[in-house]
Amino acid sequence: METVAGARGEFRFPSVKIVLPRQLLGLILPALLVFVWEVSARASILPANWLPAPSVVIVTLVELLRGGELLRHIGVTLARVTTGFLIGAVAATLVGMITGSSAIVRTLLDPTLQAMRSIPSMAWVPLFLLWLGIQESSKITLIAVGAFFPVYLNLLSGILTVDRRLVEVGQVFRLGKVQLARRVILPAALPSYLVGLRSGLGLAWMFVVAAEIMGASRGLGFLMIDGQMTGRASVIIASIVLFAIFGKLTDLLLDILGRKMLGRRGIDL
Repeated sequence: METVAGARGEFRFPSVKIVLPRQLLGLILPALLVFVWEVSARASILPANWLPAPSVVIVTLVELLRGGELLRHIGVTLARVTTGFLIGAVAATLVGMITGSSAIVRTLLDPTLQAMRSIPSMAWVPLFLLWLGIQESSKITLIAVGAFFPVYLNLLSGILTVDRRLVEVGQVFRLGKVQLARRVILPAALPSYLVGLRSGLGLAWMFVVAAEIMGASRGLGFLMIDGQMTGRASVIIASIVLFAIFGKLTDLLLDILGRKMLGRRGIDL
């Protein structure tokens, strides 16, 4: 709407305030990158055999989806990530609680775990292949190892940084060790624990690529390697995009669940 101000006929346009949901703001940069990528590919600035246009990648995904091949690969990868993450997270939770509650156990165990944390993911591959073969057990074990350390470290850090005054209050009320852990220590360490779970899930998605490279015949990692072997860059990029999408979706789901847990306890993350 225009307004006339003064005798000189000066036009002033009221400022327009565009309000977007916070979730949509994060889509602006990816959308811009995809647009630039599409334009550059169509203008032959980017070699088609190296970096095909997003529209070509979408066509490839649709073709794989119609053939039923894509859903099988996605289902297998999701199953591996879920199983490996749950095993690693449960093991890390148990070990973190034990080392966090006992100084002696922490002194004996934590240095070894810290050293193992520095081992690259690919260094485990030949050992797991030797021990477990190329079956699902070796792949899931590798993913579990990747998920273990972030969960363990964050839980341990959360337990060790609990305000001692909270513990003293629990002791004043004569809470036993189990009650003290359940009602005081673990709730106070919950934010750090949830951060560890999200980090562990992210590493589970990273480790599944290494897991599916070692002799897999199904999964998004196998699909990516198959695209490399057959010279189909669109298949490789489609696999990478699917890894990003499903990794973000699972992280978002875990974030929502974590916020609900914290909300019930009146904790703001």
